[in-house]
Amino acid sequence: MMITADTASISSEQIFIPDASTARHYRNALGAFTTGVTVVTATTPDGPIGMTVNSFTSVSLDPPLVLWSPAKSSSRHAAFTAAGHFAIHVLSADQDLLSARFTRGGLGFEELFWNHNHEGVPVIPGTLARFECELSSMHDAGDHTLILGRVLRAAHREGDPLCFSRGTFGRFASTTSQ
Repeated sequence: MMITADTASISSEQIFIPDASTARHYRNALGAFTTGVTVVTATTPDGPIGMTVNSFTSVSLDPPLVLWSPAKSSSRHAAFTAAGHFAIHVLSADQDLLSARFTRGGLGFEELFWNHNHEGVPVIPGTLARFECELSSMHDAGDHTLILGRVLRAAHREGDPLCFSRGTFGRFASTTSQ
């Protein structure tokens, strides 16, 4: 079977070298990769903290490891890199308002139902999936820190995921093969 490229797609393709002068093009290219949306939570001496994150991925089944990467420029970076335990909550398609709570200027935990897990980490019930983790390792990665967590407990339920692509939230729409 021969795969042919759409000529219009090729002619509109923008090729560039990522640097300071092409930062917007680089962000647009990265935004073409659709991700899920998570809220990562931890406990600090000042109380619970959360952050909306789309830089989450599975790493290993054995041992069970996941990864996420907060920006060093985030005001919450130091709190999360100091946390020995954290929880990653995968959001469902109807939880975009929950996502907004944990962005800059959001309500956070204010008037939100949540519990502490065995390690004292705030957990939000009812998300599509949850991974309760202990810190495994951290790695410097340019303007981000890679945080690997060993999953101690996980939970999940049926539902559609909240997706993020090109700066907007959306839903996953499945297609059937013909």
